[in-house]
Amino acid sequence: MKLSLIILVSRSRRQASLASRLYNASMSFSAALAPGAPPRSRLDQAALLALVGFVAALQFSIAIAQILLTVMLLAWVALLVTRHERFSAPRLFWPLAAYAGLTLVSAACSIEPMVSFIDCKQLVLLLIVPAVYRLARGQRALHTLMVIITVGAISAAVGIIQYSILNYNNLGERPHGTVGHYMTYSGLLMLVIGAALAHVLFGRKRAWSALVLPALLVAVVLTFTRNAWVGVAAAACVLLVLRNFRLLWVVPLVLAIGVALAPPRLTNRFYSMFSLQDPTNRDRIAMVQAGMHMIRDHPLTGVGPNMVQVVYPHYREPDAVDPIVPHLHNVPVQIAAERGLPALAVWIWFIVVALIEVYRRLASGRDQVVSAAALAAIVAMLAAGLFEVNFGNSEFLMLFLTLITLPFAAAAGEQRQATGSGLQTAGPSGLQPEA
Repeated sequence: MKLSLIILVSRSRRQASLASRLYNASMSFSAALAPGAPPRSRLDQAALLALVGFVAALQFSIAIAQILLTVMLLAWVALLVTRHERFSAPRLFWPLAAYAGLTLVSAACSIEPMVSFIDCKQLVLLLIVPAVYRLARGQRALHTLMVIITVGAISAAVGIIQYSILNYNNLGERPHGTVGHYMTYSGLLMLVIGAALAHVLFGRKRAWSALVLPALLVAVVLTFTRNAWVGVAAAACVLLVLRNFRLLWVVPLVLAIGVALAPPRLTNRFYSMFSLQDPTNRDRIAMVQAGMHMIRDHPLTGVGPNMVQVVYPHYREPDAVDPIVPHLHNVPVQIAAERGLPALAVWIWFIVVALIEVYRRLASGRDQVVSAAALAAIVAMLAAGLFEVNFGNSEFLMLFLTLITLPFAAAAGEQRQATGSGLQTAGPSGLQPEA
C-alpha cells in the first residue's frame, strides 16, 4: 500500500501531461504519411485517424475499439479499391490465414456447429495485420507505438488509484483499469511494458518511456496476476540480453526490490507460484490433463471452438478444483483440444515465422524500437500463455496483432520511399532517428 501511494504521489505532477502527450503523438501522424509527402486524400486521413483511435481505445473500451476497428477496416478496403492497390501483408499473416481456415473446419465438425461458428467471429480480428501493415507504414509505426505506450501509462495510473484508494487490493477485488476483467487488464499492461522497455533500450528519445515504465510495472504487480508477471519477466530478459547481456542483472534486482517492498498479500501471491499446494496451480495441471484427453479423442478437429466448457465435465480429472472451466489456461493445449493438432501445428508455424522475421528486422539495425516491441510481445504472450489463454482474449489479441505488425509496416514504408526516390534501402550504418 505504501509503495503504490509513494509512486502515485511522486508522479502526480507528471500525470497531467499524459493527455497532452497522447494528443501530440496523434497529431504527429499528419506528418508521418509518406516521408516528405502531405496527406493525399480525406480517405487516407480518415483511415489514419481510425488507426490512432483504435489503438488508443483498446486499453479503455472494447466497444469503442471495435467500432473504430470497423471504421479502420472499411477505410483500408476503400483505399485498396479506390487506388487499385494489390492486397499485401507480412509473411506471418499467411499462417494466421491457414489457422483461420482450420478453425472453420473445426467449427463445422463441432458437436454444436452453430455455437462454434458464432465463436469464429473473432477471426475477423486477424485482418488487423494487413490493415495495420498498410496504414502504419514508415514513421507511422513508431508513432503508433508511442500512442500505445502513452495510453498504457494512463491505464496504469487508473489501476494504481484503484488499488491505493478504492481498495481493489485482494484476490477477490483486483485492479482492472477501465476494462472488464483483471486478466485482460494485466495482459494489456504486459504488452505495453514490453513496448516501453523496448523503447528505453533501443530508442533514442527514450525519456517518456523511462518515466512511465515504473508505473506500468507497479500496476501489473498490483493486479495479483501471476501469468502476466511471468510474461513481463520473460520479455524483459530477452530484450536485456539482446541489448547487452550484462544488463540481465537488472531483472533479479528489480524482483528483489519488489519482494522487499511489496505488502504481504503480494509477496504471498508471488511465492504461491512455486507451490503445488496452491489450489489454482493444482487445477491448472488438472486442466492440462483434461485437455490431453480431449486431444486424444479428437486429434484432427478438436471438440470445436467454444466447446471446451461444454465437454469439460466429461474429461475433468478427479482431483480438479473447479467443476466447470471456460478454457484450459494454456494456449497450445487449448488450441489443440478446441481446434485439433493441425491447427496447433499451423499456430506454431505462425509463431516461428513471426519470431524469425521480427528478429531479422531487429538484427538489421533498422526500426529497432518497433521490432523489439514486437519481439517482447511474442515472448510475453508465449510465456504467459502457458498459464492463461491470452491468445483467445479479444482485447489482448487486437493489441498483440498490432504490435507484431508494426516492424513490417515500418519496413514497407522504407521500401516504398526507396523505390520512389530510386535509392537503395540503407543498411545498419544508415540508421534513421528513432523517437
